[in-house]
Amino acid sequence: MKQITVLFLLIVQSAIAQNSLFNQVEAKNIGPTIMSGRVVDLAVNPKNPTEFYVAYATGGLWYTNNNGTSFSPVMDSAETVNCGSVTVDWNSGTIWVGTGEVNASRSSYAGVGVLKSSDKGKTWENLGLKDSHHISRIWVNPSNLNEIVVAAVGHLYTTNKERGIYKSNDGGKSWKQTLFVAEDAGIIDLAVSKNNPQIMFAASWQKDRKAWHFDGDGEKSGIYKSEDGGTSWKLVTTKESGFPANEGVGRIGLAMFNENVIYAVLDNQNMRPKAASKNKLTVMLSSPGADIMEISSKELNNALKASGFRDKYRAENIKNWIADNHMEPKEVLNFLSDSNKALFETEVIGCEVYKSEDGGKSWKKTNQNYIDDMFYTYGYYFANISVDENNQDRVYIGGVPLLFSEDGGKTFTVISKENVHADHHVTWVNPENPNHIINGNDGGVNISYDNGAHWIKCNNEAVSQFYAVNVDYQENYNVYGGMQDNGVWFGPNNYSHNVAWHQEGKYPYQELMGGDGMQTQIDSRNPNVVFTGYQFGNYYRINRKEGKFDYITPKAPKGEKPYRFNWQTPILLSSHNQDILYMGSEFLHRSMNQGETWDRISGDLTNGAKEGNVAFGTISTISESKFQFGLLYAGSDDGKIHVSKDGGASWQLISNNLPQNLWVSRVVASSHKKERVYAALNGYRNDIFESYAFVSEDFGTTWTSISNGLTEAVNVIVEDSANENILYVGTDNGLFISLDKGESWQDFSNGMPKVAVHDAVIQAKAKELIVGTHGRSLYKMDISKVQELTKAVLAKNLHLFKVNDRTKSDRWGTQNYAWGKPSEPLQTIWFYSNDDGIVNISITNEAGMIVHAQKVDAKKGLNSFEFDYSMTKDIVANWNKKDKKIKLKAADNQKFYLPVGKYDIMISKEKILEKKSFEIVNPKK
Repeated sequence: MKQITVLFLLIVQSAIAQNSLFNQVEAKNIGPTIMSGRVVDLAVNPKNPTEFYVAYATGGLWYTNNNGTSFSPVMDSAETVNCGSVTVDWNSGTIWVGTGEVNASRSSYAGVGVLKSSDKGKTWENLGLKDSHHISRIWVNPSNLNEIVVAAVGHLYTTNKERGIYKSNDGGKSWKQTLFVAEDAGIIDLAVSKNNPQIMFAASWQKDRKAWHFDGDGEKSGIYKSEDGGTSWKLVTTKESGFPANEGVGRIGLAMFNENVIYAVLDNQNMRPKAASKNKLTVMLSSPGADIMEISSKELNNALKASGFRDKYRAENIKNWIADNHMEPKEVLNFLSDSNKALFETEVIGCEVYKSEDGGKSWKKTNQNYIDDMFYTYGYYFANISVDENNQDRVYIGGVPLLFSEDGGKTFTVISKENVHADHHVTWVNPENPNHIINGNDGGVNISYDNGAHWIKCNNEAVSQFYAVNVDYQENYNVYGGMQDNGVWFGPNNYSHNVAWHQEGKYPYQELMGGDGMQTQIDSRNPNVVFTGYQFGNYYRINRKEGKFDYITPKAPKGEKPYRFNWQTPILLSSHNQDILYMGSEFLHRSMNQGETWDRISGDLTNGAKEGNVAFGTISTISESKFQFGLLYAGSDDGKIHVSKDGGASWQLISNNLPQNLWVSRVVASSHKKERVYAALNGYRNDIFESYAFVSEDFGTTWTSISNGLTEAVNVIVEDSANENILYVGTDNGLFISLDKGESWQDFSNGMPKVAVHDAVIQAKAKELIVGTHGRSLYKMDISKVQELTKAVLAKNLHLFKVNDRTKSDRWGTQNYAWGKPSEPLQTIWFYSNDDGIVNISITNEAGMIVHAQKVDAKKGLNSFEFDYSMTKDIVANWNKKDKKIKLKAADNQKFYLPVGKYDIMISKEKILEKKSFEIVNPKK
């Protein structure tokens, strides 16, 4: 049934795209590129390792044949760009992609099964297994491409049966499930012997992820072996095998040297013996407060990670509690230990490496000591291992750092360097040159030719994973955005990708801060003053001009528990007064002095704390009406929406009539009508992918669904700044637009692949929409003509939009250099047509003579054509003949350009005619 639903949604999506009025409104990518995004897999041509494919978690598949100097996207025509794995047959060029990332992070998006391309990515075919959601490995028999084995992890947040090992002997037309472990345990890795492909090993992984907690281990995790090419399987990590076999077994990664020798890297969540465990956080918090403030944030963060708080608190949270003697370190220790008693008693074992030399019958741990500071408590994100094909003692494992062993895993050294991002997910070792390795991590692709002594960074493409985006209001405005694991950056809105910065020495985008970048607010009076931060409410007021960073996160009154902050903590500068700042924990906080001091202006606006290792029961979105100061809305991650009409003195719950217990991804007070408010709910964390978008015309007392026609989980709703009928919606699979307040929707993603859109904002002065995607960086769209699509315009058969005047230049048609291109004037002329058909274009001068004529094959909706102000020789000869006062001469490029004067442009279709005037004027002296 679920597969039928997925198929139906894809059909609806296709119909929406085909019927869109906006197929000529193109999204332009404006970067950034340098920080890249999360790589999940590589496929390298062993005969020519300068040719390879890179699979990004949410950015699609990219191809290079020049050793990473440049890449081309090859998956943009597919129904998703969410990747889990990639396999290539280099002889035929056939590509298989297992869709849906398997790293189980908070933004590991589901896929649509197995995709295949027989033409190097031009077209894609879906081979099924759509309800598997996340596919970790695909093996294709190089001697018989019809024999395929797939490892499926299954759903991320819920249990399901379509997980395990699947085999096809007919190229994917049909599948047989040959290994099923349990509805909560899928297959996270698959290794196949190159010498004898009948021998395979598969790693099962039991996990339970919820929005508030992640349990990434269980007794159903283990290693299975097949001796018949994946047709049948047997568990080899029994209690007698030497490999852990209990409830603490987490994610497992596999690497085969040959059919007898196999390595496994394990996220071992069992506890260390107390004698071998010394909780670093306990030691730190036993020091005086002043001493703790002197501990580096990196060191304190490492201790927090080791104690299981990576998904709840950061060093700055702890220091904020202790600052000014607000909490004694002992109080902090008691609070944290109550939250995670097990890890305060002892530490988890963490990363371990095991080796079998008898085909999996027995296993021995290779590492002599604990591999500290590798997995911490989130090994679920890693567990990848590689082995040199020619030397079984050379082993690589990826975690927070990248480690290398040349003694079979007994000891390890760090080989990731200063230009290599942390969080490593895949490492390829050249079988012909073991010092040549390619590594994929949270910050893109790195290549080394000396086994990690030096690295090349190959981040040339826009694949960043944005959480949030904003703009300032300077003349040439900047865009700002926070990214997954890559901080907060800002840069020019007119950025166009090129590598000139290598020569100039300065990248156009600049970093504001590190961490997982979150929301940004910019003071409209002074764009140097920026409010931003990273995960769990760690926010700063930054004065870029003065280089000042002031930590502004509110802290709970003395004696109360610390506040709960969402991973993406919402902040908002009041449009009524830019000194007033709002911020959400479980309460709504207001500062009247840009974060210097705070007042709590609400009670708990959530369902309360929910025990787990992820912060939950928090405010996720806030909005203030532009019509009234203090008309406030707040939505929570556990499904509640509240309104206050009196600046927080009182609050009313307004979400009882909406679907319950879903993440409130957005609440938006209308800028066109005081009583109107929009809301979006998101079921992603429940494996519910339906669209939930609503509008209320009475402050949320009653709601009307506006999601009819949408097919994906909604992340953001943006109301147009000029036209109240227009709405923009960003979903987990693209951008959509409504011209009728949400009654119907159309695709609005021309120029973008089907990527998750996390945020969007309008720069009202420039009439441009900035779109923040979680996988393909930022896009900019000119919405000036879209905003003019009023009911009156849409009722017309044909409409010509205003044509801009142009200043004449003597440089038209000239070249700066002999090898340069001529300077040519161009204007994009827009019109609307209510149906398909040929539209005639003509331009006349003041004497009524036609100086330009052409035909345009128009489609229903917005249409455009480029006009370069040039005329044919025949028209010029006729003009010179009729008007003796003018002598038109050819420019350097032998083109004739319109002279200074007034012109009319007319478009016609059948008996319908539209006319506009424009002028070419002399330059101002």
